[in-house]
Amino acid sequence: MMRPARDGFTLIELLIVVVIIGILAAIAIPKFSAMREKSYVAAVTSDLKNVASQQEIYLSDNFTYASDVDDLTITITDRVTIVINEATGSGWAATGTHSGLSGAGRQCGFYFGDANPSGATPANAPGAVTCN
Repeated sequence: MMRPARDGFTLIELLIVVVIIGILAAIAIPKFSAMREKSYVAAVTSDLKNVASQQEIYLSDNFTYASDVDDLTITITDRVTIVINEATGSGWAATGTHSGLSGAGRQCGFYFGDANPSGATPANAPGAVTCN
């Protein structure tokens, strides 16, 4: 006598598939979040470097550095905020952040010339973007 053919999956088979998908998701989601935060930091870094270039152009035209980003001919990436904290004829300091960065105090800084480094925290060397 022939046994009837089975249709579908057993509960154990479905449970094993769900557990495997859960394990893969537990591995993939943190990696994805870390990559997304790296891209946010890269956007802020890029915008700060563009501000540095535009500051030099502004200096050659006006003999001083711009004290506001709006004075520069620059397009800032969406959700990125750049603030020029100090600007004189011989130096400037700025900070930048992205609204997608989690945690308080997550920002990048850049200073140049004789600007006070505290206006560009966490920057620790003139002419280099530093992020925390």
